[in-house]
Formats: sequence, C-alpha cells, structure tokens
Amino acid sequence: MLKTSSGLSAVLLVTAVLPVTMVLGIFVGMAVSQETTTSQEKTTSKEKSNRPPWAQKAKSDSTASDKAPAADNSQETPAQRSRIRVNVNLVTVLASVLDENNRPAPDLTINDFQIFEEGMPQKIDVFEAETQLPLDVALMIDSSLSAHKEFSFEQEAAARFIRQVLGPRDRLAVYAVDETVTQHAVFSNNVSTLQAAVRKIQPGSGTSIYDAVFLGARALDRAGVDRYALAHPGERRRAIILVTDAGETTSRSDFDAARKEAVRSGTLLYTIVVRPVKNESGRNTAGEHALETITDATGGAMFFPDTPPELDSIFDRIDRELRTQYRLGYYPNPRGPADTYRSIEVKVPVNYYVRHRKSYLTGAQ
Repeated sequence: MLKTSSGLSAVLLVTAVLPVTMVLGIFVGMAVSQETTTSQEKTTSKEKSNRPPWAQKAKSDSTASDKAPAADNSQETPAQRSRIRVNVNLVTVLASVLDENNRPAPDLTINDFQIFEEGMPQKIDVFEAETQLPLDVALMIDSSLSAHKEFSFEQEAAARFIRQVLGPRDRLAVYAVDETVTQHAVFSNNVSTLQAAVRKIQPGSGTSIYDAVFLGARALDRAGVDRYALAHPGERRRAIILVTDAGETTSRSDFDAARKEAVRSGTLLYTIVVRPVKNESGRNTAGEHALETITDATGGAMFFPDTPPELDSIFDRIDRELRTQYRLGYYPNPRGPADTYRSIEVKVPVNYYVRHRKSYLTGAQ
C-alpha cells in the first residue's frame, strides 16, 4: 500500500513532461509488478501451508507491533521504580515498647527511635505507631500438658484469647504439640471453629518444642502466599503463641534450625511456660533456656505463670502488645551481602524498654 502510494506520486510528477504513451507504460509496468508480487506471496503462503506444523515459522508480529507498540521498560515512572525498591530492599522491624511499669507505650514519635544495622545508624523511612497490619497467628499447645489437672483451664484460656485477638483481617491456626506437631485447624478467623479445635486436643506424650517453632514458622511463611493472602495482598505480621512445659524430648529439628527458621520468616515468638514443678532443681531447664534465646531473637516475650488463672492476664498482655506495636522500616546503607544474617538494634529513650527482632536474612542481590 505504501509502495503504491509513493508510485502514484511519482507518476503525477512525470505526466507534466512525458508523452501519454510513456505514462501508460509506467502504469502497465506497475500493475505487472504488483501482480507478480501478489503471485509470489500466494505461492509462498501455499508452500508454508503445506509444511508440517513443526517446520512452519512463527507468524510475524510486525502488524501487531504497528497497532500496539511493545512496552518499553526504560519508560518506567519513578513511582514504579520506587515500588520495586520497597518490595526488595525495605527492612521492616516491629518494635514493642514498654514503660517502667511494663505497660505498652503508644505515644512515641519517630524522633524517639534510632535503628542500627551492624552498628551503623540507619535512616528511618517508614514509621507507623500502633500498626494496623493484619496478623497471622500459630497457636501451639503442648498436649503433654494434658497430664496436668489444669489442662482444661489452659484450653479455656486459649479459647478466650482466640476471640480476643482476632480482628476482621487476622487469621489463626491451632496446633497440638507432643511427639509430633499436628494441625487441628487451618488459618482462618472463624472463632467458633478455632475454639472447638482447641477444646478437642487430646492427651499426648513427649514434647517437640524445636519442631513446634520450626514448623510453626514455616507454616506462617507459607500462609503468606496462600490463596487468601494472594487475594488480600499486603504485608502481614506473623506470631507463634506457644503454651508448653518446655520439656524438650522428641524433636527432629534442633535448636539452631528452629531459631534460624523463626528469624528467617520474621516470626514473633511468645512463649508461655507452664511449670508443673516450680523448683528448678526438680525439672529440666534446658528447654526453657533454649526457648528464651529464640524468643529474644525474634522480639517476642516469655511468660511464667505461677497459677492457672494468670493465663488470662498473660494472653491479655500479648493481645495488647500486638495492638500497640510500632512498625519501623529502613533501606540498609550499606547493604549487606546476599544470604547473610545482619544484626539490628533499636534504641528508645532511657525510661523505656524495647523488644524487637535482633537480625534478619538478606535476600538475593
């Protein structure tokens, strides 16, 4: 079409000086040329149609390109580039700040916080007081506790906590921990289903606290990419609430594996240690010390109720803390090597105490 258009233009210019016979000759030559080209195209098309499918070339995209030019990645807007940077480089830290009376301190400003990575001060780019990020919780109950006469009281306290902690966008799953870790209810915010799952936990033998932390953290990690999470995109907080006697006996995972998985997944660990024997000389405290180390590394908290009625107040403290956390974010400068653990330190005014995760694992460069 373009060739024909330019050819006609040439003819109109020449007719002013050439005889009519020459002009007619030019038209005839053009017609023959077009017929020849069309014939060649038909022949080529016929030859291609006779080829087997695996021998035929892919159709040209030139026509489609004329109608809809391919996207040029070099034309990304600054906002698009910024969004990619946020997803890849931003380090998020959840900070629980308590006052001198061990109560949440919700009135601090960005100027009250300092963040250090590997000892280097960092600029706080994201600050959110009383973060509204939705919450995924793995509630894990040591079923070897069922040998204790207070076990039913502990189940009821956990059931009340479920109703208390779950908001419209939050989810919780229920697990029993003995010589294995068994899921009794999948992640949901169906309070009645979750409470029924807690009440149906049966007696077990053995205690696999390392497996509980390892598998709980991994389950929370997977929950972040399940169908619900994909349908409701955005960052979510993760927490394990572990109720146990801390008497590690049957785990397949070890201490290091459990700690690394909790840190890698960014999971907060809240541990409630129910001690059937109050005197340290009468019980195995190795599990308690291990859980204390993991809990501290994640920025969670550890509780030691002396009587069953204290469980309600402990669950209440955990709920209030989760609702009053500060969300801090920064872009590491300098950025650490890929797949390495980087230490984090958060500082607040001297009359406050802060808990936060102590490290994170860098991603690919």
